[in-house]
Amino acid sequence: MQPTANPIIHIVDDDPSVRSGLVRLFESMGWAARSFDSALAFLQNYRPVDAGCIILDVQMPEMSGPQLQELLLTHGILLPVIFLTAHGDLPTGIRAMKHGAIDFLQKPVDEKNLFEAIEQAVARHAAARRSREQSEQVMLRISRLSRREREVMEHMLRGLLNKQIADCMAISMTTVKKHRARVMEKMQAGSVAELVHLCEQAGLGATRS
Repeated sequence: MQPTANPIIHIVDDDPSVRSGLVRLFESMGWAARSFDSALAFLQNYRPVDAGCIILDVQMPEMSGPQLQELLLTHGILLPVIFLTAHGDLPTGIRAMKHGAIDFLQKPVDEKNLFEAIEQAVARHAAARRSREQSEQVMLRISRLSRREREVMEHMLRGLLNKQIADCMAISMTTVKKHRARVMEKMQAGSVAELVHLCEQAGLGATRS
């Protein structure tokens, strides 16, 4: 199996032998690995930069693995979670998966299953980061629109023609065309279909008439 380029695998486990063993294993696969002896230590040192995932124990002092998973979700941290535990039970596993965990694995773990889960997690994280970055870029472009341009764009997203937009806004067709051209330029869209797609990426849109 070829490792995904430059992922960082975060290991959160209060057992030092587990942490050191996993670090050696992951580094032998070409992955960078960082280990933490508690959920709090992870939170204090985590930097949301490179694609990666977190290998997370369930039972730990101060904050459990499931509690950390819920905290990550609450704060919008996209890092995918793979649980690896010697103390798993069915209700905990089901809850973890419902909250988006990639897998819920038991110690001692089969390396093949662990590697497959990591590849899936890293790919998901990279895709989620790309999606967020694209959305932020679109929102930046939208912020550069004037109030009138934003209003014209909203009508465009509804599928209105220039004459209909002019009637809705009580402005001339010439003015609509000027606003429309500036919208397309500032949004860096080559067509209305592309504009709709960009706005959907940012979670914006309107019901087409």
